[in-house]
Amino acid sequence: MKTNGKELLKEVLGSLPFAAELYWMVRQGGNKPIQSRFVLRNLQSTLPQIVAQAHALRAKASPGRDVFIFATLHYWIEHATLLAVSLAAQGHRVTLAFLPYGDWYTPINRFDLRRQNAYARKVLSVAEGLINIVSFVTLRAPYTHLAHELEEAVRQVSVFDTQYTLQVEDIDLQSDLYRLRYLRNKDVAQAALTWLKQHRPDVAIIPNGTIQELGVVYRVARYLKIPTVTYEFGDQRQRIWLAQNAEVMRQETDALWQARKDVPLTEDELERMRALLMARRRATRWENFARLWQGVPAQGGMQARAALGLDERPVVLLATNVLGDSLTLGRQVFSKTMTEWISRTVQYFMGRPDVQLVIRVHPGEVLTRGQSMVDILHHVLPRLPEHIRLIRPKDPINTYDLVEVADLGLVYTTTVGLEMAMHGLPVIVAGQTHYRQRGFTYDPDSWVSYFKLLGQILENPAAFRLSREQIQRAWQYAYRFFFEYPQPFPWHLVRMWEDYQARPLTEVLEGEERDLYAPTFHYLVGEPIEWTVSPQMVAYNAREGANA
Repeated sequence: MKTNGKELLKEVLGSLPFAAELYWMVRQGGNKPIQSRFVLRNLQSTLPQIVAQAHALRAKASPGRDVFIFATLHYWIEHATLLAVSLAAQGHRVTLAFLPYGDWYTPINRFDLRRQNAYARKVLSVAEGLINIVSFVTLRAPYTHLAHELEEAVRQVSVFDTQYTLQVEDIDLQSDLYRLRYLRNKDVAQAALTWLKQHRPDVAIIPNGTIQELGVVYRVARYLKIPTVTYEFGDQRQRIWLAQNAEVMRQETDALWQARKDVPLTEDELERMRALLMARRRATRWENFARLWQGVPAQGGMQARAALGLDERPVVLLATNVLGDSLTLGRQVFSKTMTEWISRTVQYFMGRPDVQLVIRVHPGEVLTRGQSMVDILHHVLPRLPEHIRLIRPKDPINTYDLVEVADLGLVYTTTVGLEMAMHGLPVIVAGQTHYRQRGFTYDPDSWVSYFKLLGQILENPAAFRLSREQIQRAWQYAYRFFFEYPQPFPWHLVRMWEDYQARPLTEVLEGEERDLYAPTFHYLVGEPIEWTVSPQMVAYNAREGANA
């Protein structure tokens, strides 16, 4: 990375005590951001009101636990601050640590970083006295030794960061981006190790926990054997994903499934699951789900056959994930990458003209900026043979029409594999996804077993269709995953301030829905998750279903 004269001057000034802070006070008036990518405007305007409510609530609360929360980037800092204050209002002793980066992929000189740090500290100072605020900019510990395990963790997260940013799987470890991520991640590892070793909180709460500085701080906490909670948000409003002593993006559902697998679905629950699937087929929004899963409504399997020119030969549907998505990072089972699995699978089908392979590239690629799976497939096969069809992200084909005509499904981690099983299709899972080994998919653990299984099923696909019990099991698991794995939570990361206006702190902690959200707050501070459904949750689900 080249440094011009202005940047060099900023690096020099950034090393002088108080130079950046004094400059910010003079130029920004002590309360304005220096750039548009790191703005805490909503937090700045709302935090005084939140803190006032929290002080009143805390006066009535019993003493709680020592809680550490870490965040970086403006949106996570805003959300973590709201969470920190809400936990302090419940009696917990909370430390909020932060890094004031505007993004994770652009270099920033020390001078500008310290100015952003001064701005963030000014905004957060309103909460001082209620929560302890720690900047990892001023707590840098560049000479702290990292054990081999932590050094490897820094390297692994830096690889994930580069894959995630470029949306590729094969990266250059000599690239500027990897080097940037490695240096930032190592800095935060040293700062987090220094602080956590000294203070050892009862629990560390970290968003995501897989990528960027968030992933590094999670790994430092686990290295120190500090109980850790990671959290993230999916498509549903008023819902949060939680994981205790695990990366939430791995969506580990073992405990949930163990507790709920023998509980049959009620007719109301089955109907709710049917309604969700119908909304997905119709490309419409439903209940509190914020995303459209398809670009066009389903037209029926016959229409899809005609549009793609499919004949009576068996149809295999291969559904891809978005490259670099954090739900695919580190999910290898027997392939080095998802790309390798797809490439070798396509090469296999080159020699199987008796079968039609339909490759459905993830529709979510329309929202990404990185390399498309289409490019990778064209690199493997510049010209596709007549028995292999490629569905691009923007092609007006509904995935559920493809499921209707398929005889076999191939997936890495995409949820489409679960839905294919719900339709009775045999599904081979190649990645480490949450529904693997639940009793309704085929889960090879080597290339040998993968290709052997593929050949066996293609000999007679009908003989491998799922039994009634397996289909029932898939439906049951799907309901648990979509409606019981996400915990009730009032403030989604997306539209957080809109959510907060509808559900202010006092209302959440003392209002009518207090009992709905209370267990989630307990789980966030480390109390073991009870994978049962409370009466409040049952009532809430019934109300959502009625509203839908």
